Amino acid sequence: MKKFRKIIFVLLSIAAVFLVFMFWYQNEYAMDQAQEYEVNTPGENSRLLVATQGSEFKNTITTAIVDYYKTEAVYIKVIDVSALVGVNPTNYDALLVVHTWENWKPPSSVKSFMDRTTDYRDKMVVLTTSGEGSYKMEGIDAFTGESILEETPNHVGEIIKKLNPLLKL
Repeated sequence: MKKFRKIIFVLLSIAAVFLVFMFWYQNEYAMDQAQEYEVNTPGENSRLLVATQGSEFKNTITTAIVDYYKTEAVYIKVIDVSALVGVNPTNYDALLVVHTWENWKPPSSVKSFMDRTTDYRDKMVVLTTSGEGSYKMEGIDAFTGESILEETPNHVGEIIKKLNPLLKL
């Protein structure tokens, strides 16, 4: 009976350490909510939706993209990826989705959006970040990388090259 108690104690200790680790990991690496805002008026010639998550890297990417297009005749709407559930892709000429790979999968809102909008993937540009830098959703043509601030200009350049034809610029 004493041996059984020790085994139970060890198993419960391992479970407790695992839960503490998961809580710490989630607090340390979870994405913040991205702030929603609009630039220019909805009546502009082209319409761009940027769906992103809040982090220093993703905020830098978003700001660079918005700064690039804000002087053009482009209406820009920035939302958090959790708001993709209410997005109709026909309302936009181009959609930029910037998300991270969390817990070995994309955020559920991004996955659901991609699953329901397969007919509109030709107007989407996706940047997926992960610890390894190569994870992405199967069947999605996406840029991938790690969230390294020094690589921001490269990612922004690649994104703009893909967005310009969609926005007819």
